[in-house]
Amino acid sequence: MQKTSSRLLALLSLLQARRDWPGALLAERLEVSPRTVRRDVDRLRELGYPILATKGPDGGYRLDAGTQLPPLLFDDEQAVALAVALQIATISGVGIEEAAARALNTVRQVMPARLRHRIDTLQVTAVEPPASRPEPQVDSGVLVALGAAVHGREELRFDYAGGEPRRVQPHHLLARGGRWYLVAWDLDREDWRTFRADRIVPRTPTGPRFTPRELPAGDPAAFVSARFRGSDGSRDWPCRGEVILHLPAAAVSPYTREGIVEELGPNRCRLVLGSWSWPGLAAAIGRFDADVEVVGPAELKDAFAHLARRYADAATSASGLRAERRLRRSEGVLGIPGPEPGRR
Repeated sequence: MQKTSSRLLALLSLLQARRDWPGALLAERLEVSPRTVRRDVDRLRELGYPILATKGPDGGYRLDAGTQLPPLLFDDEQAVALAVALQIATISGVGIEEAAARALNTVRQVMPARLRHRIDTLQVTAVEPPASRPEPQVDSGVLVALGAAVHGREELRFDYAGGEPRRVQPHHLLARGGRWYLVAWDLDREDWRTFRADRIVPRTPTGPRFTPRELPAGDPAAFVSARFRGSDGSRDWPCRGEVILHLPAAAVSPYTREGIVEELGPNRCRLVLGSWSWPGLAAAIGRFDADVEVVGPAELKDAFAHLARRYADAATSASGLRAERRLRRSEGVLGIPGPEPGRR
């Protein structure tokens, strides 16, 4: 028979695994008598676990919600997942940073040494909150491997998105918009690169230790944000403009991320937005499918005019192509000979 402490942990793990447990089945799984199960349930209740007795032919038990938080039991994967979530929460910017840091320290203190080491090597940074759309999943083993390489300052080899193998000096692991990214110095290209973690398949063993280089932007979060803006060091977009959209602010703000939305009325709002180019900014604003008043600058107005001409040309060429196809179909049906080659 197991020691009482080990048996209590085993019983608690079983109660967390499913909603209802017949008493006889618990006794069978723990290899004890039903009477011993009843005594162990009472001990867990004394520790603060709200365990209910269920009625039925055999009777049983259920772990219920309580008014106080009792000691919790996590398996290895749950413990790692909890620590990662708490690390992100400490820099979430939603007012829970201090509480998340205390919770992370509490969880770390009670972890076994093997898990504490895994958590200490997995240092992450959240650049932006997750988007509303579902993002590709990253295997937790990959995150742990990348975090360990960053922490150990060891060169990393991996296959990337089915392409050629890469050799890098990993610098930082970040979460941005629901996706994970590895910032690293690419040894073969001799330049900084940002890799999506869900596309990385690490190779073992890792390479030699290295002395980290200094990022161009200093801060890893600023560096990744600058790369997405088409810049190596600036904290802002290369192109930024201001418009008035004939839409409610509530219909615009969920889709702007870094943009600034100001309500001007029931169906008007001011939008300040950035992009990597002026045509790109004009196209991003055009996706709202609403009337637009350009406040400035002049480059944004020119970009709208440029796209308008391009779209008009595209519509004209498409209409001409459809007319030519209709002519050819009519020639084939009516037997009217078409123009000689070179006479069109």
